[in-house]
Amino acid sequence: MRSIERHLAVWVLGAASLGLLLLMLVAYLGILEDLNETLDQNLRQVAQSVTVIDTSSTRADRAAATAASREGSGEWEIVVLKWTPDGQLGFSSNTAVALRFEGRTGLTRQTVGPADWDVYTVVSHAGVVQAAQRASAQQDEAAELAARLFLPAAVLVAVLGALLVYALRRGLEPLDRAAGDVAARSAASLAPIADDDLPREIRPLVQSINGLMQRLDTAFSAQRRFVADAAHELRTPVTALRLQLQLLDSASDEAGRRAASAELRAGIARAQHLIEQLLHLSRVAPDTDRQRIEAVSLTALVRNTVARYSRLAEHRGIDLGARAEDGISTQADRDELTTLLANLVENALRYTPRGGVVDVLATRLAGRPALQVIDNGPGVAEAERERVFDRFHRADVAPAHEGEAGSGLGLAIVKAIAERHGAEVSLHTAPSGQGLDVRVAFNASP
Repeated sequence: MRSIERHLAVWVLGAASLGLLLLMLVAYLGILEDLNETLDQNLRQVAQSVTVIDTSSTRADRAAATAASREGSGEWEIVVLKWTPDGQLGFSSNTAVALRFEGRTGLTRQTVGPADWDVYTVVSHAGVVQAAQRASAQQDEAAELAARLFLPAAVLVAVLGALLVYALRRGLEPLDRAAGDVAARSAASLAPIADDDLPREIRPLVQSINGLMQRLDTAFSAQRRFVADAAHELRTPVTALRLQLQLLDSASDEAGRRAASAELRAGIARAQHLIEQLLHLSRVAPDTDRQRIEAVSLTALVRNTVARYSRLAEHRGIDLGARAEDGISTQADRDELTTLLANLVENALRYTPRGGVVDVLATRLAGRPALQVIDNGPGVAEAERERVFDRFHRADVAPAHEGEAGSGLGLAIVKAIAERHGAEVSLHTAPSGQGLDVRVAFNASP
């Protein structure tokens, strides 16, 4: 499992270690450059000082010249050679170092055996003097001085790492507390996680989780209300069916049995309608993804729906008509739009009295494809137009036809389908001044 603490620690300490190596390299190169400058200057000074010593005078002078040519021993030994102007060696402080003759004043590098030597040559009228020192001496000294920086720098990186781990653990403590708070809760507890002391970087995550928990709480509450309402609504038709069955069993003659049988069939039809509405509502819930989006002709949908309900409208004495402009279409789920329009037409036929008119339209509203169902029934009061979309809410107006009480789910289904399609549902007073005008406006199709 990936750890943020370990991930950050590895990257930061890796960067610090790389920085340490770069620091050591820069320190080595800087020290080496300074040493080269200093020691080259030292070689020049030694060579110039030896030019004033007459190394052919006496044994004591030779010893003095030899002493003046030495700044140390081993790696740090400075070897001095004095030549005649024509290139004859007159003096060498270390005959084992066979440097070649140089006829120009300046700094050169010569290889003698396995070692490189930095040689400074001074040419004068008295002869040529060379002062030489191993090149490795400068490199070794630079490496030694740079290495002295390694220990304090390594300690600094280690301290930095420890402080980083400590800071990460302290910084992630609020997240651990929040995780512990969630882990200690029951499945039914969806209260928000406290984010008062959370770091600024973690707070958006916790706030998003709180938003999700709030939506879940709202969804669960709605689900509980729906189950309770559905149980209550189903209890009534089931009780009625049981009573009607008892009436059928207790009927003493054929006429009574026919009447009880008719009531039983009507009760079964109402229960079936309620169950179908519940199934429709569950299929169009916001968390379901079963949609097949395609180009749907609203013109054809209106004509087919009117043809489907024309016999029912005729039976109730209602003038059901279609007014569909050509070419009105939208991108939608065909089955869901069929259910939406069917619920609107059923509602209109249920509340429109005999002799009334119901018009179903496919049109454009403000440039948007739309469906309209207009009736001249009792309508819905403005104060109640928002509530009629709630589940199991029934308007105070009684149905115009006996035995046609609705389930209170029709407009809830309409609203749910419209929301799934990004459409807008609105209720208005019919243009005639009496009745209801229901409009469903869709987004403009490309």
